[in-house]
Amino acid sequence: MNDDSLQQIAHLRREYTRGGLRRKDLPADPLVLFEQWLSQAVAAQLPDPTAMSVATVDEQGQPYQRIVLLKHFDTRGMVFYTNLGSRKAHHLEKNPRISLLFPWHMLERQVMVLGRVEKLSMLDVIKYFHSRPRESQIGAWVSKQSSRISARGVLESKFLELKQKFQQGEVPLPSFWGGYRITIDSMEFWQGGEHRLHDRFFYQRDNEAWKIDRLAP
Repeated sequence: MNDDSLQQIAHLRREYTRGGLRRKDLPADPLVLFEQWLSQAVAAQLPDPTAMSVATVDEQGQPYQRIVLLKHFDTRGMVFYTNLGSRKAHHLEKNPRISLLFPWHMLERQVMVLGRVEKLSMLDVIKYFHSRPRESQIGAWVSKQSSRISARGVLESKFLELKQKFQQGEVPLPSFWGGYRITIDSMEFWQGGEHRLHDRFFYQRDNEAWKIDRLAP
C-alpha cells in the first residue's frame, strides 16, 4: 500500500446524523432498549442483525474476537451456541468473563455487553440443535473448531461422509456441541452524533436495579 492510499484511509469518515439518544428516553431496564434497537435493526433489513463480536481472553491475557450469532435473550441473559472444543470455549473454561459487541453501523449504533457465562442445560442445547437446518446439524459434526486442517477438501469430504451416515432418522447431538448464557453485568448503548459528539449511556447492575451514567464520547 503506497503513501497516497494510506492518506486516503486516514481521511475516511462520515458524519453521524440519524439522531441522538437522551436520558429522558431511556428505560430503567437496558434489555427493553436492546429489544427496541434489535427490532429496528431487523426492520431496517440490516445484514445479520443478530451478529455480535464475542471477545474472550486466553491464559496469557491475549484477547481474541470472533463473530457469533445471538440466538436468544431474556431477563436471564443472552445465549449463543458453539463447539465446546473451540478456542473460545477453552478460554471461557478458564475465565468466564466475556464481552459482546453489536455493530449496527447503518443505524449509527453500537451496543456493548459485559458479563459472565454459564453453560446451558442439555435440554436447552438439544432443543435448539434439532431446530437447526439438517445440513447445519451435520456441519456441527464436521468441524473440530479452531484446529488446523490441510485443505477445505477435508471438510467437504467429511460432510459428504456424514451426510450419508445420517441420511436415516435424526442427526444426533454431538457430545462436543453446546451453548452459553451470558449473565449481564453491564451494557453500553452508543448512538452516533454530529461532530463526533456521540451519545453513550452505560447501564451497570446495582443489586436488582440498574445504575445509568452518561459517558463522554
